[in-house]
Amino acid sequence: MSPRIPGFDYRRVPVADGVALSAAVGGNPDGSPVVLLHGFPQTHLMWRHVAARLAADHTVICPDLRGYGASDKPAEAAGGPGGGTYAKRTMAEDVVALARALGYERFALAGHDRGALVAFRAGLDHPDAVTHLACLDVLPTLDMWDVMHGVSAAVGFHLYLMAQPPGLPEEMIAAAPDAFFGHFLDIWSGGADAIPADVRAAYLAASREAVPSIVADYRASAGVDVEHDTADRDAGNLLRMPVAVLQQDWGAALGFDAAARWRAWAPDLRHATVACGHFMAEEAPDEVAAALRDLLARTPAATTA
Repeated sequence: MSPRIPGFDYRRVPVADGVALSAAVGGNPDGSPVVLLHGFPQTHLMWRHVAARLAADHTVICPDLRGYGASDKPAEAAGGPGGGTYAKRTMAEDVVALARALGYERFALAGHDRGALVAFRAGLDHPDAVTHLACLDVLPTLDMWDVMHGVSAAVGFHLYLMAQPPGLPEEMIAAAPDAFFGHFLDIWSGGADAIPADVRAAYLAASREAVPSIVADYRASAGVDVEHDTADRDAGNLLRMPVAVLQQDWGAALGFDAAARWRAWAPDLRHATVACGHFMAEEAPDEVAAALRDLLARTPAATTA
């Protein structure tokens, strides 16, 4: 059996036509809700340490995103690459529907990596639902593409591979899935003990079974996600809730100001670096949990409902 977050209940919750998410739910039923979204190539398990630290004071909801883990993996919509099935807008709607199905109209939201892009979109599209927003070790989609250039872009080779039309990327990755996904677990980790063997095995098994949907998620970020983010930037739409961003100290190394990039989207921003690798919720859970508690203590956004 795949590892689970101790003390959490596991539920399958319908969120859209033909799509249900698997979610671990636990913590204090009287506490305010916090939804935690995982990144690549992981599942909800990446939050196991942070979820335990928040559970005393909050209801904590850790889903597998659509296309990942034990959640449903609908086929990429016909009509060309980068379509809406794995648009961050669609995935954000899943998250809002999940929270509502569990009884919460308003909730705090934190995401890492791919989950942070879903959280970012949820904050823009659903400001009446998202009270607080945290994004871990990522840039917004438009900024990511803006800063990727020259030899420094080699660190993001997978972004370009999975942006290609359907067919080749799926075939290449499916030919050696453990080598492909394991590569990122190895090079992005700040320490060999950050991801235990059983959790690593669970990540690889889940990713192995989800190659088409994972590629579709990334393909959308080179297509429809760019369109949506561009429209928001052109319209001057901003994240109006309190926002926290945690990142590795990689901005200076790549030649851009990560905090400034985020501040352009989030006027009420607290930005901090964490001395660890990419998988900070697993490598530095105390620091991540403390940052989330600090975020949750800030005055929430007023509802527009």
